[in-house]
Amino acid sequence: MTAHKYRALADRLRAQIHRATVGAPVPSERQLAHETGVSRMTARRAIDELVREGILTREAGRGTFVARPAIQAPMQLTSFAEDMRGRGRTPTSTVLHLGDVPAEFAPAAWFGVEPGDPVVLLARVRLADGEPMAIEYSHLSAEAFPGLERFDFARDSLYRVLTEEYGARFDDGEQTVRATLFDGADAAHLGVAEGDAALELVRRVSSSGRPIERTVSRYRADAFELTARLAPATGASAADGGSLRPRAARA
Repeated sequence: MTAHKYRALADRLRAQIHRATVGAPVPSERQLAHETGVSRMTARRAIDELVREGILTREAGRGTFVARPAIQAPMQLTSFAEDMRGRGRTPTSTVLHLGDVPAEFAPAAWFGVEPGDPVVLLARVRLADGEPMAIEYSHLSAEAFPGLERFDFARDSLYRVLTEEYGARFDDGEQTVRATLFDGADAAHLGVAEGDAALELVRRVSSSGRPIERTVSRYRADAFELTARLAPATGASAADGGSLRPRAARA
């Protein structure tokens, strides 16, 4: 078996799948080999390639099907609701907690308060078209945003409330992406298995130089992919731009 055979078959399948509907069945390895004149091993390797890319999905005892395209999460300061609406999906949220909590070390370090001082925690499950996509823990400055409990964040956008009701202006932010695994509690909220892969985004946002938000979002790795626009690093952009770096202890 030569590599170009399975790659050519994978390219052919990609073109066909591009026009197919989500959930459409894909021919079995035997059928695909018969229709294309390749060996079953070549057919299997081509299908494996598309499963790894998230284009196809296997269901035990049922077969292989066209997967729902992964949602691309841009590396920019937008809300989950804005991202989903921009992709034609309907965003909703289930609020797990809203209120003051004692600050743990990382939020305390970001807000410049002592561990144990009060900060606001908004914990939500984020859904798209009713399907759980992510779990989100937003810590906010209790001093800057008193009275957040009166808003319904199952329907309302946190960023809309902060900008329109409190006059916040998000002028600076940093987002760190980490690979992680869902623990039991988060997995139960999202309907996935404990230990399933997750993309963890840690976002820190300032307004007029003042830290006001720190959010940890854990996205289903089977449903999301991150995209970033690349450009040559020159001058100031080389120093200030994003970078791929090893994990380090940080707030």
